[in-house]
Amino acid sequence: MAWIKTIPPEDAEGLLKQQYDAAIKRAGRIFNIVRVQSLNPRVLEASIGLYKAIMFGPSSLTRAQREMIAVVVSKTNDCFY
Repeated sequence: MAWIKTIPPEDAEGLLKQQYDAAIKRAGRIFNIVRVQSLNPRVLEASIGLYKAIMFGPSSLTRAQREMIAVVVSKTNDCFY
């Protein structure tokens, strides 16, 4: 696995701190998919916005169907999380 520099929560400031705090509120922790984007908080913010639009926005798919698609794509890509 590649090593990618990240900003730890205790060093986060400004927009990144806001994103980390929101991640904790949303999921109870800061997952690596969030941490790996920490060097560019604006990209992180956009990524989370895209995720929310896909998973919670208007659609004929149920939330369960959306999650199942995400699992299949992750498995196909050999993603372990």
